Amino acid sequence: MNPLILKPLEDRDLPLVKEWLYKDYIQKWYDDPEEWLYEMKERKGAFHFIKHFIVFDENNPIGFCQYYDCFEAKEDWYSVDQPQRVFSMDYLIGEETCLGRGLGKEIVRILSDTIRVVEKAHEIVVQPEKENIPSCKALLANNYVYDEEKGYYSKVLIHSVG
Repeated sequence: MNPLILKPLEDRDLPLVKEWLYKDYIQKWYDDPEEWLYEMKERKGAFHFIKHFIVFDENNPIGFCQYYDCFEAKEDWYSVDQPQRVFSMDYLIGEETCLGRGLGKEIVRILSDTIRVVEKAHEIVVQPEKENIPSCKALLANNYVYDEEKGYYSKVLIHSVG
C-alpha cells in the first residue's frame, strides 16, 4: 500500500467534500453537511483554529480529515483549561471503493503523528459514535484508549527530549 498523503483543503476541494458529506453512510455520522461546509469555508476566519485536509491515495482524493485545538473549539464533551495541549480530530473516507481496506486506520495514524509533531500536543481526544465500529477500531488500532467514564477515546502523546 502506498502511503496516504494529507494536503491542505483548498476552495476547489469543497464540491467534492460536499458530495462526500451527503452520502448516506457518511451523513449517518456527520449530521449537518452544510454546517461542516460552512466551517471549511470559514477556515481562514471564524474557524481558523481548525486544520482541514484532503486525503490522497497516490493522486486520488479519497477522504477528508481535520484537527483542532480543543481549547479553541470549546465543545461540551471534554474539559480543557490551556491552549496547545489537547487536540481532537475528525476523519472520513468519501470513496466507497476505499472502505474496508484499512485506510481509516492509516488516516488516524497520519493525523495523530501530524498533531504530535506539528502542534507538540500532549493528548488527542476523539468521540466517535459507539455504533461507528470502523472508526472506533481505527482508533484502537492506533493505541487510543476508550474511557468509559468520560465517553471518549484518548491518546497521550510522548515527545522525545533532546
